Amino acid sequence: MHYNKIIISRTDGIGDVVLTLPLVAYLKKRFPKTTLVFLGREYTIPVLKNCSFIDDFMDYDALLKLDRNEQVEEMKRQRADVFLHVYPRKDLAHIARKADIANRIGSSHRIYNWIACNHKVAFSRRNSDLHEAQLNFKLLAPLGISEIPSLDALSTAFGLTVTGDLSKGMLLSLNKQKVILHPKSQGSAVEWGIENFEKCAELLLSKGFQVIVTGTASEKKSIATSSLFRHPGVIDAMGKLDLQELMVLIQHCDAIVACSTGPLHIAAALGKKAIGIYSARRPVHAGRWRPLGANAFVLGKTADGASDAELDALVKEVKPEEVLKLLLRN
Repeated sequence: MHYNKIIISRTDGIGDVVLTLPLVAYLKKRFPKTTLVFLGREYTIPVLKNCSFIDDFMDYDALLKLDRNEQVEEMKRQRADVFLHVYPRKDLAHIARKADIANRIGSSHRIYNWIACNHKVAFSRRNSDLHEAQLNFKLLAPLGISEIPSLDALSTAFGLTVTGDLSKGMLLSLNKQKVILHPKSQGSAVEWGIENFEKCAELLLSKGFQVIVTGTASEKKSIATSSLFRHPGVIDAMGKLDLQELMVLIQHCDAIVACSTGPLHIAAALGKKAIGIYSARRPVHAGRWRPLGANAFVLGKTADGASDAELDALVKEVKPEEVLKLLLRN
């Protein structure tokens, strides 16, 4: 079966988009002559632009600014014959239906999809033992694809390449290993705690690493009193980089330490040493959301019979020395 154009819709976070890129890579290999369009949020577009398997992209935020008739007409202009609702949205489901896209594929667990989608796939993300990147492949069943690739196969299938020079006057050492510490998550993940990042920075500096701290301007305000920025040699990049600039910085560095965040997944996809610190609580546990890459690692704690709150609290029990041990590993 040949498809002229497939729209892959993933309109949530940066990490979610990165973990959808292996699906895009698989589709491009399976249907090399098919145009692949990624529909995503405006702020994720730098990731999409740096993926070699994506032929074009649609800006969901720009689409929202149109009235409903204009949205349908814009979708019709795409002339797609497949719409994959990787991240379900009721508005997009009805827009795709009204645009008469021939194959509209979505989860059967969304009531609106029973009207809007003509191909409904029954699977549960929350209760599955599969990784998020593997779960995306469930949606390919209506295209005659039942294969769920291994995590090893997916770990090298991002097609993500970032080039460019560092900006903002950032001076990185040429003779030191450079480690990014990304202490916050904008509330999207269970965090390690600023005290652990402070101790981690101390250890890294004592071992000759160069340390760069990243995050948004609002996140910096939330840790403004931290001693993290008072360590001599720590580069403060919080609130100073847009996403493209952050990706360039990651490309120029050797490693990142973070919880389950977009920058962690970007670093892993780029082959950098990516150390993720995770709660064992479902559905945010590493089995579902771990970074994928040849140099990706996960640290976390668990305890038999622990409640969700206790599992989250155990995240802070991960020792900075454990992080250092991984960073020193060749």
